[in-house]
Formats: sequence, structure tokens, C-alpha cells
Amino acid sequence: MNKQNKYINRELSWLQFNERVLQEAEDTSVPLIERLRFLGIFSNNLDEFFRVRYAAIKRIENSTDGKGKRLLGGISPSRLLKEITQIVIKQQADSLEILSKIQHQLKDHDIYIIKEDEVDETQAQFLRDYFLQKVSPALVTIMLNDLDDVPKLKDSAAYLSVKMIQKKGKKFENRYILIEIPSSVNRFVVIPSENSKKYIILLDDLIRFNLDSIFNIFNYESISAHMIKITRDAQLDLEGDFNKSYIEKIMEGVKDRVDGDPVRFVYDSTIDQDTLDFMLEKMQIENEDSIIPGGRYHNRRDYMKFPDLGSKHLLYEKINPLPIEGLSLQGSLLRSIEQKDYLLYAPYQTFSYVVKFLREAALDPKVKFIGITIYRLAEVSHIASSLINAAKNGKKVVVSIELQARFDEANNIKYAERMQREGIHLIFGVTGLKVHAKACFIERLENEKVKRYGFISTGNFNENTAKIYTDYTLFTADQGILKDIKKVFEFFEVNYKVKKYKHLIVSPHYTRERFEEMIDYEIDNHKNGKPAGIKFKVNSLSDYLMIDKLYEASRAGLAIQLIIRGINCLIPGVKGMSENIEAISVVDKFLEHPRLYIFENAGNPKIFISSADLMTRNLDHRVEISCPIYDKDIKQQLLDTFDICWNENIKARDFSKGKNTYKKIKGKEVRSQFATYDYYLQKQNT
Repeated sequence: MNKQNKYINRELSWLQFNERVLQEAEDTSVPLIERLRFLGIFSNNLDEFFRVRYAAIKRIENSTDGKGKRLLGGISPSRLLKEITQIVIKQQADSLEILSKIQHQLKDHDIYIIKEDEVDETQAQFLRDYFLQKVSPALVTIMLNDLDDVPKLKDSAAYLSVKMIQKKGKKFENRYILIEIPSSVNRFVVIPSENSKKYIILLDDLIRFNLDSIFNIFNYESISAHMIKITRDAQLDLEGDFNKSYIEKIMEGVKDRVDGDPVRFVYDSTIDQDTLDFMLEKMQIENEDSIIPGGRYHNRRDYMKFPDLGSKHLLYEKINPLPIEGLSLQGSLLRSIEQKDYLLYAPYQTFSYVVKFLREAALDPKVKFIGITIYRLAEVSHIASSLINAAKNGKKVVVSIELQARFDEANNIKYAERMQREGIHLIFGVTGLKVHAKACFIERLENEKVKRYGFISTGNFNENTAKIYTDYTLFTADQGILKDIKKVFEFFEVNYKVKKYKHLIVSPHYTRERFEEMIDYEIDNHKNGKPAGIKFKVNSLSDYLMIDKLYEASRAGLAIQLIIRGINCLIPGVKGMSENIEAISVVDKFLEHPRLYIFENAGNPKIFISSADLMTRNLDHRVEISCPIYDKDIKQQLLDTFDICWNENIKARDFSKGKNTYKKIKGKEVRSQFATYDYYLQKQNT
């Protein structure tokens, strides 16, 4: 069987995932404003896809050997770029239709999104005042006709392309202008209303409404404005001046993204052809670039922040995060963790335990050392504040902070500089490897001996994402596990020495090998009539060697259950290749983010929570940690929550049933995210 039939191309699989997000926006059972926010997520995902993945394929195509190269799935770069563009054009059209339907349905709830030509006299005065006070001072307006070169347009910023027709004697002259939509002003302007009806105008249309105010010094016959957007290659260039620090190079690389090659140009399909041609020529957008006709509005990612307007019935009901059974936020966490391990499953349970752990460590006179890995921090981070507090209290604090966490570089740099000023020792990753591991340990002096406490997670230590990402965090005082975490930090400092670990499985040195060994062990157990099986829950599965290993296990008769939220390059249910593999994806209210690996192990399951997906970068090119679970109660929790998700039959898509076909099971309906919350709620009441 050739590669084309064995694997799904990674990029095409990702587009299928984003289509699942779009399905949520289309689903009439989802609350209306939440549907708008799913449209925003879809758009934001697509922006990042073009900035990273599409740009990477273009670099391959333009490389010296790109013409004869084949990517995973047996497809050439040029053909893949064309397929992506075709799919995206279709998805964009679908998203516009969905948006139109949602806006129409909002009217049934007295919510009206109006355009500039729908403004009444009462609203007009408010909008003119709002424009003069809030918008006009933030506008950047570029007159293009007299410029030889157009200033570099910001990556993924939105612009109004204005065409002004002026009369010069008996002739007419076109003037072309760009107005940058200011990101400092809220995209959705809520117009005061004296009745129950609620009116919103998009900032774009507010500017259109005030075009005459902007250009009143010109004597023009007509004026029109259509939106355009350019997306650039987001690759950072870290080569160059050896005298510059790593932070300086990252900062310069982030600033230089404005100079990245254009990889997508999106425009309002109703724009005049002469205006479009002028813009493409001025910006040197070539025909082979991805030029995508769109609707009236771009940067629909802003719908992620669509105002709730006090309409709670149009939103998901907020859950109250539960406490962890037996672990009190009122007392000492360290004393409790000393007795047994605890598992946090956010957002069903409160992330406050992570912050409380660090705050307690910062104040405890017996704590002498704190080490933590940081990948993405919240914009206002209590995690960072707790670490700074610890340093001020004289503790040695070591932070491995990943400055190349894509699109969060500036935020991480801000905190890195602040922590550095406070005396925290920073480690900027390992040469050639991103540090994606999620771990923390502290050292506490007890009876003149050092005792360690810590936590390991599948997700970032970020208070904001912990409200919407599902992730496991293990709190433990297991000295063997914590000694291994300390070894990982020693590897950060002296990374030419490869450490050996007794408990943890650490990338890039051991994960692939150990996972393959455990799969082989399951195959042997199955052949010998012992209990055997594999259950994985991951964000992505794209490493073809790991896929081949799972195919091998399937051919040996091993039952395999896979829950894969995003990219999945494995084809399940194919006779002679993968008939014993079942695979589903769940996209719902929360973003499914945990990595969970379960090996049946002859009836005594080996269970790992991990920061690593089954992608080549996670296995071979990043520092990742997979942590074994030893506590029986926690093992059962992980088995139970996996099974709840596996039995999902409302929001699950079945990979073996074609593109994004919903999984159907006869019997009781199971919506796993709601059922998981009920599972933990019931544990509180028993």
C-alpha cells in the first residue's frame, strides 16, 4: 500500500479539524452568541494556519528541491497549496452563510447588527461623537497614489481599501487610500437604546459612516470602502548578529514579521476590479499567492469577543469549578500532598490549586528552591507574580521560559524581563529544542533534609486558558518522580549530557523508543491471551512512524481506541491495515487539550499524562514529559474520564465514517464535557 493510501496529509487533516469548529458555529443547538464565538475561533485558527503551515509549504515549494518533493500523504507542495486554497475558499463561503443566518436569528432576540446605511438620526449623533472621540485619533490613513511603494501592511491586520473618485475638469480621477482598522478600539460598538432592542455596529461600518468626516478636505464625486487583509509568513529569523542576546533576537524577529512574505490576501469580493488590481500591484502580490475572495468583513476572529449584551440565555451556562475531593484551598496544600497524590482536571475543577501551591511555596520559610517550566503565560499572570514573590522572599527560583511559544513571544518576553529584574534565574530553552514540558518542583528543608513537592501538567500554567482548555495536573510528593523532574532541569543547564530517568518518559531522547516498547508489549500480551489494548487521548497524531506502529498493532489484532481533537493522519477501520483501530474527535464548549496514554499491561494498566502529542516535533524535537500515574484512585479517574469521552455521541465525529461525520450510538445520549462535570460533582456528594 502506498503512502497516499496509508496517511491523511497533515494540512488537509488540520482543515478538517477547523471545519469541525465551523460545524459548532452552524449547530443550532449551540447558543447563538457562542456560535458567533466559534466563528471567531474558526477565523483565528485559519489566520495561524496560513502564517505557519501554509507558509512552511510555500518555503518547501520555493526551495531548490521543492519541485520533486512529496509530503506526507504522497502529495506535491504545489498541488497541496492549490487544494488548501480551494478548501479554504469553500469554508470561507460557508462561514459567511453561517454568519448571515446567525445575524438573522439574533433579530428574533432583539439584537441587531446594523450597517452604516441603516443608521437612524438618533444613532447618527452618537456614532459621530464616538468616532471623533474614540476612533479618529487612532486611525492610520495612507494616501497611495503618490507613493512609489506601499508601506508594509501589518500581518493579519484589517484595512479598508478606499476608492475616491474626483472630478478634474471634464475627466474623473481615482484616488486609492488605505485605512487601518485600529486594534486598540473595540470592534463591536454597542449603540445606546431607549427600548429593549440592542443595536451593534462594527467598527468597520462606523468608519464607513464617517468617511466624509475623514476626507472632507477633498472635493469628491463618490467614495467607497472595501476590506482587505494580508497574512504573512510568521517564521522567526534567529540567525545573524552573535553579539545580540537571545531575547533581543526574539524581539527583533517578532517585529520583523511585518516583513514576512505574503502567503494570503483576502478581499471583499464586491470590490471594484480596478481597485483590486491597483492594490495587488502596489503590494506586489503575485498570482500564485493565495488570493481569496471573501465577504464584507475580515478578521472575524474578533467575534471571539462578541459582547454578551446581558443575554445569558444566548450563552453557555457557566459552570462553577469544583474543589478537588480531599484537598482544601483553606489549609496547607503541601501537607495534604505529602500524604497522597491529587489530580486536577480543569476547568471542571478549579485551577486555583496551582496558584495556591506556588503562593504557599513563596511564603513558606522552609522552601528554599522553586523550579518551573513556562510555555504560555496569561496576560496578567498570578503564576509569574507568585514566582516573583518567592524570589523577593529569598528563595532560589529557576524558570525555564520558552520565548519561541508561537504568537506569545512578546508576552513571554515581557514577563522574562520582569522576572530577570527580580533576580529569578531564567533558562531560555535548549539549543535546537523547544521546551514544551509542563512541570514544577520545589525543595523544602524538613528535619535538615531536602524534600520535594511538585506538579506535572498536560497544559500551560495559564489562568485564562485553564477556564476553557481541559487539562490534567498531577500534584505529587513522590520523590522518585520529582528527582526525575530535577534531572530535566539539570539537562536544561548542561544539555550535552543525556540523563537517565527511572519514572518519567522524556523527549527528545526516550519517548518514541519507550512508547514503541509499550506497544510491542501490548502486542505480545494479546498474542499470549493476556488482557491487552491501547487507549490514547491526544490533540494531534501525525508522526508516520508512530502511525505505522499502531497499524502494526492493529494487524496483530490489538484493540485501539483513539480520541484525537485536531490533526489525525491515521486512517482507521481499513481491512488489513487498521480494522482494529477506532478513532473519534470531540469539539465542544471547551477545547479538549489533555494528552493521556493508557496501556492495558495484562490487567494492570500503565497510565501516563503528558505534554507530548504524537507528532514528530513532540517526539524528536522538543523537551516533553510523560508522567506515570501510580495512585489507584487517580488511575480510576483517568480511566473513567477517558471512557466518558469515548462514549460521547453528541459532539463526537467518527474518523472512520468519512469527513466529520457525527458518531451515532443507540441508547442514552452522552455529552462528555457535561457528563465529566457531573462525574466530579457526584464525587463531591458521595
